[in-house]
Amino acid sequence: MFHVGCWRLHNPFSLHGTPLHHTLALGSRQMFTSSPKTATTVYRGTLFERRSLVILEQHLSMSLTRVGGKEDGGIDLIGWWWVPEGVKESDAVDFSRRKRIRVVAQCKAEKKKIGPGYVRELEGVVYRNLDSIFSEDGSQEYGASSNIRQGRKIPVVALFLSESPYTKSALLRAMSSPVPFLLVHIPPLQENADNPDGDTTLGSAVWNAALGGSAGLLQGRMEIRWTRGLSNTGIFGTPTMWYDGQVVPKWTHASNSSLA
Repeated sequence: MFHVGCWRLHNPFSLHGTPLHHTLALGSRQMFTSSPKTATTVYRGTLFERRSLVILEQHLSMSLTRVGGKEDGGIDLIGWWWVPEGVKESDAVDFSRRKRIRVVAQCKAEKKKIGPGYVRELEGVVYRNLDSIFSEDGSQEYGASSNIRQGRKIPVVALFLSESPYTKSALLRAMSSPVPFLLVHIPPLQENADNPDGDTTLGSAVWNAALGGSAGLLQGRMEIRWTRGLSNTGIFGTPTMWYDGQVVPKWTHASNSSLA
């Protein structure tokens, strides 16, 4: 049985962090000046990568960097996911203690559904780069006491982000992969960029047992939910992390540099 995490409907109120409708406005108004209706493939892809970066940082405690370009090796985004450091299931959760997981991501802003070939491709990228992305690093875990634990290997997650949904075959491929996989569907912006708040389409996130299962990296203790909220102009949605039934506060190493 695979453990699946998904963005689920929740109570209609906004949690802390930047609402997604502000993220949409950022992507549609500030980053580019031409209309999305005339966007090229490169434009559309770049816009989606930047939207994804903002959403992941503001709501899922990921600090990623765009790679992009001809020599990207199949990697669009790379960086860290700062998740709560689980010790024992009976222990109280201390959100000031985080461990980092290496994230290797690909982004696709396509109209057609994402098939299993893309999942296999990202698997290959992870395996080809194991020496550089799954290596020992002396600064894996950070806590309130500013201690750094030495000599542990940093785990890696394959993250795929898409504007279009995934086919059943793609989902099955990711579910059966030994690589920890997180598939995220971030629906496209509405063509009416002047009213980004009106986008009520819900996204989704699915992970496999290697990531979210009881024996996976997250030990079956985390989930991602989609929270709906109200603004002056309509309904918006935001993904939020939950750990042992509690909302996980936003945390990245950059915003907590005093702990290093």
